[in-house]
Amino acid sequence: MERIIMATSKNKSAKSPKNAPDAPGADLKPSYGEDQGAGGETHQVAGGDVPTLTTAQGGPVADDQNTLRYGTRGPALLEDFHFREKIFHFDHERIPERVVHARGYGAHGYFELTDSLEDVTRADVLCRVGEKTPAFVRFSTVAGSKGSFDLARDVRGFAVKIYTRQGNWDIVGNNIPVFFIQDAIKFPDLVHSVKPAPDREFPQAQSAHDNFWDFISLTPESFHMIMWTMSDRAIPRSFRFMEGFGVHTFRLLDKDDRSTFVKFHWKPKLGLQSVAWNEAVKINGADPDFHRRDLWDAINSGDFPEWELGVQLFNEEFAEKFAFDVLDPTKIIPEEDVPVRVIGRLVLDRVVDNFFAETEQVAFMTQNVPPGIDFSNDPLLQGRNFSYLDTQLKRLGSPNFTHIPINAPKCPFAHFQQDGHMAMRNPVGRANYEPNSWGADGGPREDPVRGFRTFASEEAGPKVRLRPESFADHYSQARQFFISQTPIEQKHIGDALVFELSKCERPDIRSRVVSHLIHIDAELAATVADGLGLELPEPAKAASPVVEDLPPSDALSIVRNGPDSFEGRKLGILVTDGADAALFNALVSAVEKEKAVYEVIAPKIGGATLSDGTKIPADQKIDGGPSVLYDAVAVIASEEGAALLAGDATAKDFVTDAFAHCKFIGYSSEVMALFEKAGIANDLDEACIALGAKGDTATFIEACRALRFWDREALVDLDAKGT
Repeated sequence: MERIIMATSKNKSAKSPKNAPDAPGADLKPSYGEDQGAGGETHQVAGGDVPTLTTAQGGPVADDQNTLRYGTRGPALLEDFHFREKIFHFDHERIPERVVHARGYGAHGYFELTDSLEDVTRADVLCRVGEKTPAFVRFSTVAGSKGSFDLARDVRGFAVKIYTRQGNWDIVGNNIPVFFIQDAIKFPDLVHSVKPAPDREFPQAQSAHDNFWDFISLTPESFHMIMWTMSDRAIPRSFRFMEGFGVHTFRLLDKDDRSTFVKFHWKPKLGLQSVAWNEAVKINGADPDFHRRDLWDAINSGDFPEWELGVQLFNEEFAEKFAFDVLDPTKIIPEEDVPVRVIGRLVLDRVVDNFFAETEQVAFMTQNVPPGIDFSNDPLLQGRNFSYLDTQLKRLGSPNFTHIPINAPKCPFAHFQQDGHMAMRNPVGRANYEPNSWGADGGPREDPVRGFRTFASEEAGPKVRLRPESFADHYSQARQFFISQTPIEQKHIGDALVFELSKCERPDIRSRVVSHLIHIDAELAATVADGLGLELPEPAKAASPVVEDLPPSDALSIVRNGPDSFEGRKLGILVTDGADAALFNALVSAVEKEKAVYEVIAPKIGGATLSDGTKIPADQKIDGGPSVLYDAVAVIASEEGAALLAGDATAKDFVTDAFAHCKFIGYSSEVMALFEKAGIANDLDEACIALGAKGDTATFIEACRALRFWDREALVDLDAKGT
């Protein structure tokens, strides 16, 4: 197909801030010294002359958008020196912190197969029903540094290392099933755009700035992912309540090397849940380690997080008939088209002994697959297979990173690799080469039957740098995702886009983004334009017609895939001296019966003395236990205690934030004095439940299963009017 032409803003009259070019690239200047090519060739783009892009060796680059491959849908070629140089430099840019996914948290557990796939794969781990295989999982944010906060609006890494009998299997995925780009050659550009700007080193762990949205507005393929990252999927309540995806299409190979395509899904046992944006901002201030603490506490309390492993299986015939290319990592296969078949479960039951030795040193690589699992020609996956090994060498400092216990396989292994920096073990014997004639003392030999075999695909076509036509539709699935959301979720996407783009200084970037949104949903585009004070621009040029009649998919909505209980959630109970002991005890009993947890918040960390003289220790002082840390709250106070809280700004924030964030609120009658001072007494709704008797506590906890009362948002958020 022809190379995609990116649309630029037509808002020429918009005034740009100081030092900002009127159009992308208009004021670019070479940063080299005079003896390093400052006088190089230039060519014209919109806005003026710019230097010709070259390799680090000075060679002019004709195509910086596509990896060289064999045929438009074929595998990437190792001879692509430009991609190799670009990704090589990117992989080695930072030390020792990961370039991306720097902030992570891990835990040990196991994978248990519940439904054999022996009919489609010879991968041992997918054939032994009931066998528990050791596993290690690392969750992470993508953009922020190791010291950033947990509740950034960001993609979450969901990387699983399964120590199978046939070697390590790494499913290096995310909590979102698609990605921003179609070709790995653009990964350095994507990450550079979202990272802190190189001239000022901010903003940290945020995409709300000009560089990111400039790149996105010039990269239409990203807009499906943008719908996901601007949704509540990007601010999960917990690692325990989010999905994981393998993202790419892989192959399963049976004993006769027949191929079946597969996509991997992790579905949380306790359902999906996210937080509100205003809530996320406040959580980052109250507890920047919120997700880490949640996982640590859950495992140590015996509330082991669990996910089901599901697979979408399909053949070449389906792939050819599917409306979108299964090799395109910016696309999904809706579960309505190919249902997810649950085949196993992942349980995390042990925290690490040492964070650095395990979580920080663990090395995941997409190319780690056992025999029976193979790769497709997805160009992003092909690039990742090259990049990950290279980046582990740089970050861990040696080709012997598999000697580190967290990375070592737990099955027998034997090879001729030896020496190198920090070698912890070396082969014994004379032979360090193969083939050799030393017989049994000559070391390991290949096994054509049990060993890894690559699927013998037939490829055809010229060597080209070109995207296939089948990758050209950038908006249809983005639209499908948006219309699959509930009205409140759609509202949150619009809010997120307005917030993010309002942080961009250049009006032309804002306008360019909106020009793409028009193809996704006209009302969404109008809402965002209005929120930014923009005139609605002309639609961006679409490389392919938008399919507007794709059906909604319930699987894409968080609200429609929430929990059916309050299990695993946390109730915050604010108590004062003299609070009704029977009511407090009944509430605690209802929480425990639901398999939820609770924390006590009090005016003093020493706790509170209840009406029967019982001293209840506090988990949090009111100043350190804001309501944003809890899934629902209850306030039980005496008259004197309620009067005390009514005069405390932090206590008023506790209830006003809970109300604003649409949480369920239980309260004793005395607490109305606090509600009146906080300004919410006249707005109490059906999710604000009076706890006048012991039986009310069970009713309250049952109501909390819904997690949020979203109807309230229209009262507390001007942007929600009419939704």
